[in-house]
Amino acid sequence: MEMPRPTEAHRAAFRALVPDAPGVEVRPMFGQLAAFVHGNMFMALYGDRATFKLAAADLEAARARDDAEPFAPAGRTMREYVALPLAGPGLDGLVDRALAYVSTLPPKPGR
Repeated sequence: MEMPRPTEAHRAAFRALVPDAPGVEVRPMFGQLAAFVHGNMFMALYGDRATFKLAAADLEAARARDDAEPFAPAGRTMREYVALPLAGPGLDGLVDRALAYVSTLPPKPGR
């Protein structure tokens, strides 16, 4: 299975979504971009879609959207994530909820 490649416009739109908050960083990952807080990924770019790691209640609500898809790179579904069009409405709120949720997780050790 071939991974979708983001355009420079997709990369710029993703970076614009990432909050300027303590501990948050954007790193390349598998030809895409991902946003981390304290070493844990809370959102990622996947082609023309933004993916979010969410707590159970937020994940259920996000998956109920008509434009939501499971996040399944290489056919393997990542159960705590949802994928939405990068140009979709309401992504700012999901960014905030993903960052808040993942910020509660223990920090990953440095590389």
